[in-house]
Parts: sequence; structure tokens; C-alpha cells
Amino acid sequence: MTAAERCEEIVKALAGYRATVPGCYDEPLHEVIERVQRSGSLGKVDIGALYLWKRIPQGRWGLKLLTMPEAQVRGITAAAVQAARNEDVPTPDAAEAARKALSPLPGMRTGDALPSALILAAAPDRMAVYDRRARKGLAKVCLPLRDGPGRYRRYMDLVEQCRVELAEQGAGIHTARDVDLALYWLGG
Repeated sequence: MTAAERCEEIVKALAGYRATVPGCYDEPLHEVIERVQRSGSLGKVDIGALYLWKRIPQGRWGLKLLTMPEAQVRGITAAAVQAARNEDVPTPDAAEAARKALSPLPGMRTGDALPSALILAAAPDRMAVYDRRARKGLAKVCLPLRDGPGRYRRYMDLVEQCRVELAEQGAGIHTARDVDLALYWLGG
């Protein structure tokens, strides 16, 4: 698949998503983003809201998170917010640092869906959400993503590649979130 073909698929998918999914769906995400902007961290309530928004099956980690002191949770997430917002490093590097910063939290050691939602809330103009559907979308535009440690960083590399290609093809400047929504739609 050429870059032009990939961009055409991404633009069509984003339009399809926006035409089908009501804007109110992302209200919990936007509320969390506003709180993170004010506080510089995420608390247990914010994580719970993103957990609901991502529709992630409940794991055993929920009780462990609830029994952690709020100050400890906020300390861990503040480091992730700071890493995600670090404009001195390329976006994939900032994503990787934020992902690593979240790893001490229960529910954040494996998988990238929920951690990536927290990272998006920390830097919404820069980061993207990872999930299985976005991964399938990548495969549909001939950008395979391998599993293993560092997957979120590799995902962000591919999202950034798509953003660059979209700009080069004259499709406009799209945020990483725009790209992840298109990939999600393609993978559904």
C-alpha cells in the first residue's frame, strides 16, 4: 500500500467514525483531560472514568488500585503526565517514558489500552490511544505492529508516521488522536 492509499483510507475512516459515533461518547475523556490540565496528575476517580470509557474488562488490579493512597497514585501519574508532555523529546520517546512511569500502578504493568488512555489524557494534542481495534486498523493500512515490550512506543512511531504522511499528502495536519480514531474505525 502506498502512502497516498494509506492516507486515503485513514481520512475516510476518520470521517466514518465522526459521522457515526456521537460526540457525547468522549465526554468522560474530555472531563478527565480538563482535570489533568488543572492538577497535573490523574487520581483514582480519573482512572475509573477512563476505565469505563475504554470498556475494559475488570481485572483483579481494581482492588489493589483502590487500596493505594491517592497521593501515591497521583505521584505516579504526575511523573507520567510530565513525561508525556516533555516537548524536548520526540513523541514516541515521550510516550515510552510515560508508559514506563505508569508501570508501578496496578493494572498498568501489562497491556497498553488503559495506560495509553491515561497518557492521552495527559497530553491530548500529542498522544494516541492503543487498543486491539487500532492494531487491526494498522494491519489494514499495511503497518504491522509486533507484540512485546515497548509496543506502545512502536505504536506511537506508526501513528507519527501516519501523521507525517497525511501532511505530506495534503490531507491536513491531524493529531495523533485523529489517527487513532481512524485506525480504531478501520479495525472494527
